[in-house]
Amino acid sequence: MESLGDRMSMGVPARIFATLIKFSPSSIQNRLWKWWYQRISKAHNKVDFRFMNYGYIDAEKPILEPEDEPYRLFIQLYEMNIRNIELNNKQVLEVGSGRGGGASWIAKSKKPSNLIGVDFSKEAVSLCNNWYEQNNLKFLEGNAQDLPFEDSSFDTVYNVESSHCYGDMNKFVSEVYRVLREGGNFCWTDFRNEEIMKQTEEIFIAAGFSIISKKEITDEVIDALDTINDAKRERITELVPRTIRRSFETFAGVQGTPVYDSFKSGKLKYYQYLMGKN
Repeated sequence: MESLGDRMSMGVPARIFATLIKFSPSSIQNRLWKWWYQRISKAHNKVDFRFMNYGYIDAEKPILEPEDEPYRLFIQLYEMNIRNIELNNKQVLEVGSGRGGGASWIAKSKKPSNLIGVDFSKEAVSLCNNWYEQNNLKFLEGNAQDLPFEDSSFDTVYNVESSHCYGDMNKFVSEVYRVLREGGNFCWTDFRNEEIMKQTEEIFIAAGFSIISKKEITDEVIDALDTINDAKRERITELVPRTIRRSFETFAGVQGTPVYDSFKSGKLKYYQYLMGKN
C-alpha cells in the first residue's frame, strides 16, 4: 500500500492526480491521463525534450548519429524493444508516441516505408508534426483503445512505457491485434507489479497473440535512471515550472520519488514482450 510519505513526495499535482486515477472508472481514467499529458506538453514545448521514457542500458549499444548521442539511453529502450524485428520497408505503428523522439529515430535508422505515431495528446501530436520533417513519418491524434485504422494495416506495432496509462488494457490489446497483419509483430515494454503483469500476459494471450519472447529488464532500467539522474533533475529544474516540478520528477523516475523507490524495492518491475499474430 502506498504510504503517506510516498504520496507527499510525489508533489501536490501528482498526488491529487494519482488519487483521482485510483478511484475513477476506465473512461474517466483516459480523460485524466489525457489532461495530464496535455499539461506536460504545454509545460515544456522545446524540441530538445524529445523523450519521456526511463532509459535502458545493456551490452548492446546501437551506433548513433552525433545529434542523437545525447539521447542514447532513451533511444536504447526503443532499440531493445524492436531489436529482433525487421522494419525495413514495413508499415509500422507506434501507439503512445509522446514527444516523438523514438519514432523519429526508428523512422530514420530502421527505414520503414511508413511509420505513424499515435498519441491522445493533441499538444504532443502538434509539436511532433512541427518538429520532425521526415518523409516516412507522421503523427496523428488517436485513442489507443479505439485506433483510427482499418483492420490489418500494419506489419509491426510497438508500444513503449505508455500502456500503464490506459484505462482498459483489454481494449488496447484487442485493437493492436485488429490493426496488425497476419504474421505481424507486437513489441511491448512497460512496468507493472508482478500480479498485474500476470493479468497483462493473460490479456495478450486471450487476444490471440503468441508470445515469442519475454524478459524482465528492471535492473537495466534502474542503471539508466541512475546514470541520467543528475542531468535529468537539472533539466527539470531549468525547464519545468516550479508548481509542477516535483510532480514532473515523479513521472520522470528521479531518485527519491515513489516510482524510483518502487523499482529499487521490487514492488514495480519493468518487462519486455515480443509477440506475434499468427
